[in-house]
Amino acid sequence: MITTATTVGAYLRDLPPDRRVAMARVCSMIRRSARGVRESMRYGLAFYELDGPLFALESGRRHMSLYVAEHEVVLRHKEALAGVNSARSFIRFSDFNRLPLDVVEKIVRESVVARRARASNGSIPTQAELLKLWAIKEEAAQAPQAVTRSVAPSAPKAAVARGVSVKRGAARAATLRRANGKASARGAAERRSARS
Repeated sequence: MITTATTVGAYLRDLPPDRRVAMARVCSMIRRSARGVRESMRYGLAFYELDGPLFALESGRRHMSLYVAEHEVVLRHKEALAGVNSARSFIRFSDFNRLPLDVVEKIVRESVVARRARASNGSIPTQAELLKLWAIKEEAAQAPQAVTRSVAPSAPKAAVARGVSVKRGAARAATLRRANGKASARGAAERRSARS
């Protein structure tokens, strides 16, 4: 699902209610269990980074996928989870009502430990390597460019509310201004004559 959201919160708000709740639970669990991760939106995915991309979360039409950068961690837990694609290092969730958050939390915590070990060794995979592993094509995942539209000035609200055309509304406003001007001039003349 390609999105134009620039924040994870906006991404979640755009989702149908069942997926919004499930995704919010996983996002919250990642933030809680992987202290220090940075959350962002890229390639239409919710990205979580710790010394480079660590997790990506995607909402499909009838599923949700959690991509994990630490491939070995996913392999260790593949027997405990249904929907694990060990070749692409992701977990697909189809039943939003039965998310195995306890197992996913173990994967998240172990991934953080593995990432910190990799950071000390200097062997962190690049974003390009992870996108290749996860089979995400950069150009296919790019959000569509924003459409710029020019907007014509709107009619006065009172004229539109009464169903008066813009031209008629403008003509009426001009007439009222002239009438107000004449009334002001007449009132000023009367005040001057009263003073004399």
